[in-house]
Amino acid sequence: MPQASARETPGRFTRARFERILQLLTGVGAGVLGVQALIVAVTADGVPMDPLLAIALFASLGLMVVACLAGFGARLFATVFALGFPVILLVWGLSDRADPDPHLQPAPFYLLTVSAAAAVVGLPLRGQIAVVAAVHWLYANIRLIRGGWSLEIWESTVYDVSIALLLGILVLVLAWMYRGIATGVDEARAQVVETYTAARVAEASESERVEIAALMHDSVLAALIAAERARSPRERELAVAMAREALNRLANAESDDPQGSDDDVSAEQIARELEARAGELGSELTVDRRIEPDARVFPGRPARAIALAATQALANAVQHADAEGLAVRLVADARSIEVWVEDEGPGLDFDAIEADRLGIRGSIIARMSAVGGSADIHTGAHGTMVVVSWAEQIEEEP
Repeated sequence: MPQASARETPGRFTRARFERILQLLTGVGAGVLGVQALIVAVTADGVPMDPLLAIALFASLGLMVVACLAGFGARLFATVFALGFPVILLVWGLSDRADPDPHLQPAPFYLLTVSAAAAVVGLPLRGQIAVVAAVHWLYANIRLIRGGWSLEIWESTVYDVSIALLLGILVLVLAWMYRGIATGVDEARAQVVETYTAARVAEASESERVEIAALMHDSVLAALIAAERARSPRERELAVAMAREALNRLANAESDDPQGSDDDVSAEQIARELEARAGELGSELTVDRRIEPDARVFPGRPARAIALAATQALANAVQHADAEGLAVRLVADARSIEVWVEDEGPGLDFDAIEADRLGIRGSIIARMSAVGGSADIHTGAHGTMVVVSWAEQIEEEP
């Protein structure tokens, strides 16, 4: 199985969820700090900004906030703000020549951490580091140059930039750490799915191998033996019918569902199928139906196993007992179904059956065990009776 398809199957669920949470947190935080910066920019008590510059700054900020909260175009608008903020910061430093008050922070100060969050949302790690370093370096130099490099402006600028830089680094580190965790979870999930898929493929291959082996015995080998032993016209007719059945089943084995449909099957359908199979084997019979009014429909695979196991019992009766006294009885109720296949032949000796003969062991007993059913075989000098059954399992309450 190609590795790419296995990786794409589980997707990037955890990483995608983290990115969405990051966008929401960025939108909320940028909105709060943006309002605070806007108040500082427009009030007389704060440090005013040029109107056009303020419009460019807060328009890009507002678009990013809306995009992050809406979850549409968040990376695009976050990238625009992260790359545009250093430019706006530089223009602000060149255009506004007023002497700064060291006790007041200008509007761009409140958006330093916002620029770091925007870079985290929209840019790769190296871009994030570059934006955080650039905006803090620009802001510090603009403040120092405009303040005349005085001791007082040095103290306030170093304090403000240190706090903002620590917050920016914290945003970068947390985002990097949680992205790594989310990516690790996604990769672990992908490996689990890939391993599980490989195991299912191996199980399906093994099941198909067993089914083809049973098919070879049930149909092909039985048809070849019947053809070899055919002496009378009736035996030849039986061999032809068995060969036709073998060819049909070999052709169906190449389909996507050689075991048959998973659709529910009624007891009446199983009875009709057994009658048809018996006719193909050259023995016309009528199944004795004892179906309760509340009889359920049965899952496709157990029903198919019952039909195939009973068909094998019919083939054994026809081949080894010449269909003498052959009779089939079907009993079904609300929980279970049982099928009896009886003949009056000479019986069989289990101890004399070679280990590599799978007619009874594989095609009847193992087949019913595989679907949670059972198979009982009673044989003697006066005939053989094969009983295959399946019952719904009822889970006990703890």
